[in-house]
Amino acid sequence: MNWYAIYTRSKHEQKVNDRLGRKRIETFLPLIERWSRRKDRRKRIKLPLFPGYLFVRAEMDANTYLEILKTDSVVRVLCNEDQPAPIPYEQVHAIQVLIKNGIAVTPIPYLREGRRVRVVNGPLMGMEGILLKTKPNKHRLVLSVDLLQESVSVEIDELDIEPIHL
Repeated sequence: MNWYAIYTRSKHEQKVNDRLGRKRIETFLPLIERWSRRKDRRKRIKLPLFPGYLFVRAEMDANTYLEILKTDSVVRVLCNEDQPAPIPYEQVHAIQVLIKNGIAVTPIPYLREGRRVRVVNGPLMGMEGILLKTKPNKHRLVLSVDLLQESVSVEIDELDIEPIHL
C-alpha cells in the first residue's frame, strides 16, 4: 500500500479525515498547535500542517479512487499524468515521527532549485536572485548584473529566503 495526497475544500481537512476513517480508509492528517487570538483571549488550537491536504494509505485501485473522490469536501487526489501519485513512505513516515513525538515544526515555503527568491533576513535583506543548492542544507543565492552579463553567488541559509510568487 502507498501513501497519496488528497486535496480538500478549504478548512475541511478534519471533516474529510473523519469521513474517510468511517469508510475504513487509513488517513494521516498532521496537525500542529498554534496560538489563536480571539477578541480578548488567546488559546492553543490545532491546525493542519499542510492546509488543504491530508494523506491516505491505500491500494489505489479504481474502486478506492472513486470512493475517495465521492467523499464530501474532497476536491481531488493528486496525480501525475492522470494516475494517482504515490508519496514515498519515508517522506510521510518522517512527518509522522515528528508529529507523534511532539517535535515543534514550522512550515516553510517549498524552495526549488532554480527558483527566484527574495532575502528576508540579514544584510542582504530585500535582494532577489536565483536559488542554487550545493549540498544538503547548503544553498547559494545567485545575484546577476544583467547589463554586464555577470553573476556572483553567496552562501545563504534557507530560513533567510522566501520564494517570489509571480
